[in-house]
Amino acid sequence: MLGVLKNRRIQIAVLIVGALLAVALWPETMPVDAAAVARGAIVVTVDEEGQTRVHDRYVVSAPVGGRVLRIELEPGDPVKDGDVVARVRPEMPALLDPRARAEAQAAVDSAQAVLGRARADEQRARTTLKRTESDRERTKQLRAAGLATAQELELAEADAAAAAEAARAAAYAVRAATADLERAQVRLQPPASGPSSTRAVEVRAPADGVILRRLRESETVVPAGEPLLEIGDPNRLEIVSDLLSTDAVRVKPGARAMIDQWGGGRTLDAKVRLVEPSGFTKISALGVEEQRVNVILDFVDPARAWAALGDGYRVEVRVVVAERADALQIPTSALFRQGQRWAVYVIENGRARVRQVEIGLQTGIEAEVTKGLSQGERVIVHPGDTLTDGARVEERNEK
Repeated sequence: MLGVLKNRRIQIAVLIVGALLAVALWPETMPVDAAAVARGAIVVTVDEEGQTRVHDRYVVSAPVGGRVLRIELEPGDPVKDGDVVARVRPEMPALLDPRARAEAQAAVDSAQAVLGRARADEQRARTTLKRTESDRERTKQLRAAGLATAQELELAEADAAAAAEAARAAAYAVRAATADLERAQVRLQPPASGPSSTRAVEVRAPADGVILRRLRESETVVPAGEPLLEIGDPNRLEIVSDLLSTDAVRVKPGARAMIDQWGGGRTLDAKVRLVEPSGFTKISALGVEEQRVNVILDFVDPARAWAALGDGYRVEVRVVVAERADALQIPTSALFRQGQRWAVYVIENGRARVRQVEIGLQTGIEAEVTKGLSQGERVIVHPGDTLTDGARVEERNEK
């Protein structure tokens, strides 16, 4: 009786140890996040910051050097083509001091000497031309009579042509010397006086628009060509975005684009009008040299949709480079590399199974699957390094 009881105790102990070992060795179920393989539109875009600018910008400059009078127009004021937008009073030339007058007189004397020499050279060239033309005519007559060779006639014609070129060059030299003399003589003339010498030159608007920028406001002296105002039509805006050259080659004129982060409550539609043929070097915020290309876009939405935008406003540009309306897709976070191919973990009967797939279009969030998966299957997103093929898994939360 004692032996039977002892055997039962041993059997019970063995069962307990076996149960503990089974529990310890039983495969642990790993919680995972999963997403369904679904169909939908996938859009691949190139994203970059952009800036609005007036399509036709006119820079109004001072036509003459002088004192620009105070410009009363403010940025935003409308102007019409031909309106007076600024006035410039030409500065009277300063009187020459004795030293400057002596230098100017010497310049006049030198210019007169150069002109005299040029006229002498012209007279000599004309004489030479007349002689070579006579030789050419005489040689033609001798050639017709058989008393001169063809080579002699060619030489006579070449001499006459060279003499004609020399005469023309001498005439040009006389004209240049005459102009230099007139320029030197002007310096010696006294400055003009009277009301006409101080009359302000009116600067007019070249087109309809508004004042975009007032580059000069207070009365000041400016040289000829100094920018005074910028005029443009704010209802004709375009967008310029400098893309990396590696992205710009993927963008084609006519491609659609979306404008975000512009301050409004909706996304604006735009399209690419031009990819500039020339790039430029730009230093990034990290100090890296980058080759950039300007891409110009036009708004597709009516002007009232983006009426709040003005010249030089910041926007976010997303240019579509590829898209598919009905694509089988999964989150890109479900993909990992297996050798040279892409793979995912598919949940089958509570276990993770590795499956190789082929990928088409891909964004930073979604990827198109062209082979390897079916609609409705569930894939594991963000698979950890401890996950293995055949491991028991349980979805943490359904997506």
